[in-house]
Amino acid sequence: MVTTPDEDRRALAALGVVPAEILLPAPGIDLFKWAVIACDQYTTDVEYWQKVAWVVGEAPSSLHLVLPEVYLGAADEEERIARIHRTMRDYLRRGILRPVGTGLVYLERRTAFGRLRRGVLAAVDLERYDYRPGARPPIRATEATVVDRLPPRVRIRRGAVLEVPHAMLLLDDRRRRTIEPLVALGQTKRPLYETSLMMGGGEIRGFMLNEAEALSVLRNGLEALAASGGEDSFLLAVGDGNHSLAAAKVVWEERKTAGAPITHPARYTLVEIINLYDEGLVLGPIHRAVHGMGGEELLRALETFFAGRGSGVEIRYVRDRGEAGVIRLQLAEERPGAQFFEFISGEVGGVVSITSPPHLLTVGTLQMFLDELEAQGRVRVDYIHGEEAVAALARRPGWVGFFLPAMAKEELFPTVRKHGMLPKKSFSLGEAEEKRFYLECRRIAEV
Repeated sequence: MVTTPDEDRRALAALGVVPAEILLPAPGIDLFKWAVIACDQYTTDVEYWQKVAWVVGEAPSSLHLVLPEVYLGAADEEERIARIHRTMRDYLRRGILRPVGTGLVYLERRTAFGRLRRGVLAAVDLERYDYRPGARPPIRATEATVVDRLPPRVRIRRGAVLEVPHAMLLLDDRRRRTIEPLVALGQTKRPLYETSLMMGGGEIRGFMLNEAEALSVLRNGLEALAASGGEDSFLLAVGDGNHSLAAAKVVWEERKTAGAPITHPARYTLVEIINLYDEGLVLGPIHRAVHGMGGEELLRALETFFAGRGSGVEIRYVRDRGEAGVIRLQLAEERPGAQFFEFISGEVGGVVSITSPPHLLTVGTLQMFLDELEAQGRVRVDYIHGEEAVAALARRPGWVGFFLPAMAKEELFPTVRKHGMLPKKSFSLGEAEEKRFYLECRRIAEV
């Protein structure tokens, strides 16, 4: 069926996806210094962000448009937010950021781990997204939103004239009907931009797709996915950046209540859309580092907690991580249906086995226990992507590290469809260095 560009735009809008006007740094601005990693990375590593600030120096940078979470709660938090708002206006007034066209941007990200990840930058309709428990929208949060983390993000967006996206949304597209057909279109063009990324981030390049064929290809792919989903289907899953989307939703609802027109740019937010089955996308675990209880005390509390819920607990101590892997394989054969995770505390490590677990996912089972301890004020839990970082923390007095298994890609959409949102920090899209870097911008208010 032959369609017109206007028909394609209307059909895409009905699915919650629209082309966007993209702003990029003006020619001559160093993109290596401009692009920095998502604010929710390295949340306990002040040194990382100090190094980023040193690399950037006085140069224009997206670092000055975001608030790294490592600084949340700092004494100067409000001044940092005010400075973000001033810098956004300044960058627009001085022409540091300029519009480069309206459309889609096809992206290729080659990471330091040798993986090539492909995606498409577009705006999504916040009317078709909801982060609240029990919601079943077409754009769906995959894990619980920590509401306490929203206020600073909301304050930033409330006064912002720009958005700088780090959210990545996933398609359940095993037949590769959506993103992959755009590859050929993108590769016929000169890159809109290309740059290396600092601090082990790899490389990225983007290609503007503003021709009618790109809209038609995207529409056909998304409509095919929407038609094949079945009961309680949803089109897009938030793979990363849910708290940013939730903050955008809060601000849009505020503006809508205050009388903003439905065409207001704050109704939409810029995201990268990726096929879950892209070869360059890896679902990794997010491990837990727990502070406040010694290893023995914490493990006793764990046994008591799960025994009270009808689950069996066995702890086997090991000499090293290699032995832990062997034991995990042995236990998996001996105990079908059981869940396993490793721990380390100081020089002591081992494997925990949970039979008759209370949650479908291993991460959910452990998180139930940690949430209760945290609610009682007995521990603080940090969520960390890298195993080495967890092990380093777990060697310190008063820390325990838990290593969790990765989720299979095939589990993600069916689990969310059946059980709703996953426990917080259930999975990670690759390693920390592979997270999205801030680069493109979009205007969401007048200067």
